[in-house]
Formats: sequence, C-alpha cells, structure tokens
Amino acid sequence: MLVLLAFLLLSYGAGDVQCATVHANITDILSLLHFKKVTNDPTQALKSWNRSTHYCNWNGVMCDPSYPGRVVGLLLGGQRLSGQITLSLGNITFLQYLNLSHNGFSGQLPSLNQFHELVLLDLHSNSLRGMIIPDSLVNCSNLRVLDLSKNMLEGPIPAEIGSLYSLRAVDFSYNNLNGVIPPTFSNATQLLLLSAQENQLVGSIPGELGKLSNMLTLGFGGNSLSGPIPPPIFNLTSLQVLDGYFNMLEMELPLDIGDTLPKLQSLTLGGSMLKGPIPASLGNASGLQVIDLGHNSFVGEIPDFGKLLNLTQLILESNKLEIRNGQSWESFYGLTNCRSLEMLLLGNNQLQGAIPDLIGNFSTEFAHLQLNGNDLSGIVPPSLGNLGGLIDLSLSNNSLFGSIEGWVTSLKNLQSLDLEGNSFVGSIPPSFGNLSKLTLLSLAKNEFEGPIHPILGELTRLSSMDLSYNNLQGEIPPEISGLKELRMLNLSSNKLTGEIPNDLSQCQSLATIQMDHNNLTGHIPTSFGDLMSLTTLSLSHNDLSGTVPASLQPLSKLDLSYNQLQGVIPTKGVFGNASAVSLGGNSGLCGGVPELHMPSCPAASQRNKIRYYLIRVLIPIFGFMSLILLVYFLLLERKMSRRTYESHAPLGEHFPKVSYNDLVEATWNFSDANLIGKGSYGTVYKGKLVQNKMEVAVKVFDLEMRGAERSFMSECEALRSIQHRNLLSIITACSTVDSNGNPFRALIYDFMPKGNLDMWLHHKGDEKNKGDDNAHKNLTLTQRISIAVNIADALDYLHNDSENPIIHCDVKPSNILLDDDMVAHLGDFGIARVFLDSRPRPAGSTSSIGQIPDVIDVHLKEECKEFAEASVVSEDPVHQCLVSLLQVALSCTRPLPNERANMRETASKIQAIKASYIERKEKKNISL
Repeated sequence: MLVLLAFLLLSYGAGDVQCATVHANITDILSLLHFKKVTNDPTQALKSWNRSTHYCNWNGVMCDPSYPGRVVGLLLGGQRLSGQITLSLGNITFLQYLNLSHNGFSGQLPSLNQFHELVLLDLHSNSLRGMIIPDSLVNCSNLRVLDLSKNMLEGPIPAEIGSLYSLRAVDFSYNNLNGVIPPTFSNATQLLLLSAQENQLVGSIPGELGKLSNMLTLGFGGNSLSGPIPPPIFNLTSLQVLDGYFNMLEMELPLDIGDTLPKLQSLTLGGSMLKGPIPASLGNASGLQVIDLGHNSFVGEIPDFGKLLNLTQLILESNKLEIRNGQSWESFYGLTNCRSLEMLLLGNNQLQGAIPDLIGNFSTEFAHLQLNGNDLSGIVPPSLGNLGGLIDLSLSNNSLFGSIEGWVTSLKNLQSLDLEGNSFVGSIPPSFGNLSKLTLLSLAKNEFEGPIHPILGELTRLSSMDLSYNNLQGEIPPEISGLKELRMLNLSSNKLTGEIPNDLSQCQSLATIQMDHNNLTGHIPTSFGDLMSLTTLSLSHNDLSGTVPASLQPLSKLDLSYNQLQGVIPTKGVFGNASAVSLGGNSGLCGGVPELHMPSCPAASQRNKIRYYLIRVLIPIFGFMSLILLVYFLLLERKMSRRTYESHAPLGEHFPKVSYNDLVEATWNFSDANLIGKGSYGTVYKGKLVQNKMEVAVKVFDLEMRGAERSFMSECEALRSIQHRNLLSIITACSTVDSNGNPFRALIYDFMPKGNLDMWLHHKGDEKNKGDDNAHKNLTLTQRISIAVNIADALDYLHNDSENPIIHCDVKPSNILLDDDMVAHLGDFGIARVFLDSRPRPAGSTSSIGQIPDVIDVHLKEECKEFAEASVVSEDPVHQCLVSLLQVALSCTRPLPNERANMRETASKIQAIKASYIERKEKKNISL
C-alpha cells in the first residue's frame, strides 16, 4: 500500500519547503493553531507550531511554492495524537494531502465537504466511529487515495463513491461496515486498489468490478459474502493480489486461472468453501509469492509449483488432497526449486507414504513445515536436520516411527515441535538442550521410554510441554521447576514414580497440570495453592496419600480420584461444586458437600470425649481470668476498630465509609437466608444498608484461606479508579475487625437482581432458587448478543481506556451479573492484573465455520429453526448473525497472542453484528 501511494503521489512527503519569501496566510495559520489547541499531544509533536517558526517549517506542515503562502499538506502520521478531528481544517482551502494515520483520533468521521482540493486522505489506524457520509465524499472530486482502514466505522459503503472518478486506491478494511459491495465502484475506472477485508459485508461480489482493467489489488476476505467470484474478475490481466479468504464462495477455480491472471503475486482464498481440483495453471503465474487455499474441499493431487521461483508461502492445509504413490510426490520435488519458500502447510489432507529424503534440499529460508493429520509412514529422513532455519515443525497424527535423535537436535531455531500421535521410540535425548528457543513441545501419544531428562528444565522459554501417553519412567525431575514461562504441563498416562516436586510452585505461570494415570506417591503439595494462575489439576489414578489440601480451593477443575487420600474433604471453592471436582476411589475420604455423596466423617473418639469433659472442669477455674481478658479485649477491639477503620481506606476517601456493624445489620448478621453465592475467596450476601436504604451485595473474604487477603487488595486496586456502565459498580470497601477482634475484609457492590449469566445458561439453581422467576427462563439470541456487547465494551475499557490497562484474568459466566434490565456487568476482580503500559496487537484471522445448528445452544434451536429449514440459509438474519459471531469468537482464540483480535476491535465488531442483526430481523418481519 505504501509503495502504491508513493507511486501515485510522486513528490508526496516534502514537508520542510523553505518559505522565507512566502507571505503568511492568516486563515491557514489560525486553522492549524485551532487544530493544535483541540488535539491531545503527549509527545509534543506540535511543539514547533508557534509564531517564532515560519508555519511552512512546522512539523508535518507542507507548503508548495506553486501556491504562495498556502498550506497544501498536513502529514502527521504516527505522532500519538488524539481527540476529535476539528472541522477547522476545512478552512485550509488548498489542502491536498491529509495524513493523520496511526494516531488515537476518535469520534465521528469528519465531514469532508470543504476539502475540494483533497488528493489524499489517510486516516487509517485510529478509533473513528460512525458512518461514511456520502454527501461529504461527493465534493472531493480530486481524491485519489482514500484510506479509512482499521477504525470502527459502520453502516454501508456509500454507492456514491463511484462518482469519484479520480480514485486510485480505496481501503475500508478492518471496520464494521455492513451491506453489500456497491457495483458503482466500476465507475472509478482508474482504480488500482480496492480493499474491504474484515468487515460484515454480505451478498455477492459485483461482476461490474471486472470492468476495472487497471486493478492491481482486490481484497474482500473475512466477510460473509456468498456466491462465486464473477468470471470477469478472472480476466483482470493486471491483477496482482486477489484476497477473498473466509467467505462462502462455493465454487471451483477456473482451470486457466494462472493464464488469465499472469501477474498474480498473492492468491488467498482459504476457508471459502472452494472445491474441485487445484488448477495446474497456477504454476504458470511465475510471479506468485503467496498461495493460501487452505481449509477448503480441494481434491486430487498437488500441482507442480516448481516454476514459481518467488514462492514464499504455500498453504494447502485442511483439504482432501492426495498423494498415494511415489510418482505423486514428484510435484513435491519441484518445490526444492523454490529457493524463497518459507512456509509449507499440508496438514490434514490424505498424503501417504514416506516423507521423501530430498526434503533436506529445501531453501535455507524454510521456517514452517506442517505435515500433520495425514497417513505418512516410515522413518523421518535424517536430511530433515539440514533445515536449520525451521521455526515450526508439526508431524503429528501420522504413522511415523523410529528414533528422533538423529535429526531433531540439529534444528536449533525451533520454537514449536509437535510429534504427537505417532510411534516414535527411544528416550528423550539429552541433546534436546540445544533447542533453547522452544516454546511448545508435544511428544504425546508415542512410545518414548526411559526417564524425563533433566535437560528439559533448561528450555526456559517453554510455555507448553505435553509428554502424555508414553512409557516414561522414573521420577519427575525437580529441574522442571525452572520453567518459569510454563503454562501447561501434561505428564499423564506414563509410568512415573516418586513424589511430585514441591518446587513446581515456582512455575507461577502454570494454568494446567495433568499427572493422572501414573504411579506417583507421597502427598499433594500444598504449595500448589500458591500458583495464582492454576485452574486445572488432574492427579487421578496414582498412589497419593495424605489429606486433600484446602489450598486447592481456588481451582476451577480438580480430579484427585482413585488415590489413597484420607481425611475430611474441604467444602469451599472448587470443593463446593460437585461437577468440577472428582474424589471417588479414595476410601479414606469423608464429609464434603452433600452433592459429592461421600460418607460422613466418624464421631469423636472416647479420648476426645474425656478431653471435652476435662476442659469443662477447668473452665470454672479460669473463669475469673477469662472475664478480665474479655473486658481487656473488648476495650482493645473498640480502640483497634476505630483506628483501623479510620486509617485503612483501600479505595480512597471519596468512597463512603461503612462499618462492620452496618454490614451485620444489613445482612441480618450474615444470615444463610441472605446468602446468594460463594466464590473462591469468600461468600456473598444480599443486604440493605440502613443509612440510605440501598440494596447491596456484600462480598465477605475468608481470610483463613491462602490468597484471600491478596485477592481483596487486588480487587481494591483494580476497582479504585475504574468506572464503566458494564463493570459491577462498587459502593465501598470495609477493612476492619469483627466483633471477636479478628481481621475483617468486605467489598460492597450494587445488588444485581437478575443473578449471574451462569444461572441463565445452565439452570443449576438449588432448592432456594426453584421459586425464582429467573430460574427457568431462557435467553433469546438478541439478549445473548446484548450481553456479549456489554462484556466486550467492559473489557475494551479495561484494556484500553482505564488509567492503567487491567487484565481481568477470570471472565466466566458466574462473574457476569445482570441488572433489572438484563444489562450485563462484569465483576470479581480478585485475580485481576494491572499493567503499567500496553501495546496494541494486530487482529488475527478468523477460522473456518462448520454447520451452525450443531454448535448453538439447544435453547436457541426453536428460535433458529426457521433458518435451519430455509432453502437459502445464508440470507437469513439469524444465520448471518451466528456466522459473524463465531468468526469473531474464533479470531480471539488463535494459538499465538499476536494473531488474536484485540478487545477494541472485538467490541466494535460485536456491536456492529448486533446492529446488523436487529436491522435485518426488522426488515424480515416487515416483509413477512
């Protein structure tokens, strides 16, 4: 895009023209100064804008001697400016180039009515909202470049844009635009670039675009377009980029595509419901650099691409392509001629036979190789070790066998190694220590044996290690505790013995630990409770003994079944949720919540009874001393309570003060009748403050539980300075002592009468909730979308608009509360993290979508049955809405963080989906 703009504008960028002889134009100067006044400028990019410097030498200001004294350009891209774009810029009547890209400008897209001379308008990568106004475009008859990409614009693309006959490049990608692609684009006959990826566009691709004979780039991927690409588009002989991934094209590619599009450089049509063979003529388009046809239904053999000397990426994964004999691999051999090839993705096809030895002849630039999910057999050729530049290697789910030591340890740049689901043998080689850049390692479901080598503890960048379903023996090496970045550790279904290393608690990033189906002994480390990120722990089918640590209460899922555990089962946290904890097969356990159906704990022994009566005898002896102590502690408590209450204000002075006695009175002494929920670190009661008769929810922290005090402080820190309509509103905090002189911590929130989202989705109400009006109602699709919008807005605020970025860390249905109007509020900031800064991440691609009815909530089936029975489901508003929502959801679940959509983009997309769904539904109802 940047090269194209430079080509179009030639001298664009001359910003320091000497204007000593040019008379100042007061109108231009005043307009620029007004822009400075209303614009936030944290880096002082506009510092030079003062009367001591000639305005033609101001940063970003461009003057042209052809128009003496007049400003013709304002080039301020990437200056971290923010605020609303002032309309006063329209008074600079000779303005031709306006570039405010890569800033933080917000608000509505400004009217362009006054910009009669404008040639370039570049506002991409801001936070502009609203619709593209047709009237303001019509007056910009000289406009050549229009870039509004990566904003939050919504509504349809104006058909009037076709009247801008001078247009060369238009980029609307990464917004929330809906409606269709206007056929009137064909009137802008000089158009070279048209990009509208990652929006909510529907309908078919206009065949009129085939009239744009000068077209170089055509991009419409990541929408909901349907129907085939019109044949005239395949006659655009100048076309270099055709980008239409993740749509519903349902077509076969023309067999002569490589001949009719000879200048093609990038073809990305992944996930677009394509079928038939891959045209062999693509091998004739000698300029091709990127071919992405993955996630379709292509059949037949892979064509020979050996003539594509500039090819860097060949993505054909998740199709039905075949290689069934040695001759079929000949097309694979040709790829060794492609010396620029960096990525070859052939996973999830129907490739058979051995991996050819010549794979070692691939380019030194080769970085990504995925052959997973095929039917490959034999040993891995040692020549694979020649590919020293490999970053990502996946051979999982094939029938490969033999040792890995001969080739894998030469791949010193590997970051991801996935060999799961084969028949590899031997031990884990000590030379694994050479793979110091590994972040993901999966050797699961093979036949590896011997010990887990301590050398794995030196792979300090590992975030995921899966060694499950092998024949590994011996003890778990304590060196594993050195993996500080590890988030997932899976050692299940091996023959491991010995005790679980207590030092694993040093791996503070661990979220999942799976060690089930081994022969582990000893006690469960209580230090697991120190792992603040840990949510899932599976230790079932071992020989563990001792008691169940209460420190495991904060977990979300716990499986300790079939061990030798004894003693009383805790009742709080995860132990209070029978569906989230498994404790069967431990004959020595007793107690717990009734839903676990465990035996009751035995009564006190005779010795305990004797001790009890002995204590009763001693009590009168010490009665007088106790009375004195009682009086002393009461006086001390009153003094401490007043001092602690007055000095410890975790939320700040502007929050109202509430005493312990106020909360006792409000909740009827924390009566069970007022109990409305239990969380990981405390209990929540409904109450009514007497002072202002306000209904509240009081969260009382159980300070005997490890981490509860830290959770209280974390929530106070997170809630101290944030305020948003979709965040659970905190009224105040109470940090004092109770009537016994013990520390007391509580948070007081607005009461949410409609309960939490988990109750509405899963109807898990207990006996107390059976009479509740909310208990058996189901959420409509509209309500679900509204709730999604509410929470997306809340997370967008936390990530991007709060004083310091906040990561909630525990977003789940039970932490989403609903008020009287079914507006959602996000609560429970007990494990939130506050960051001092944040960097925006680019949005990731979406993934392919299956048959929608198989994945939606059963309660929506009735509401959605109309589109399930329709002959053209893609035109139904419910279908379009569900497809769009699933695409957004999948874009947030990409494996690599930098590929995922950020919350600002996600929130704006969901808002657009909601608006589009309501509009389409209303139109459909009217037509009916």
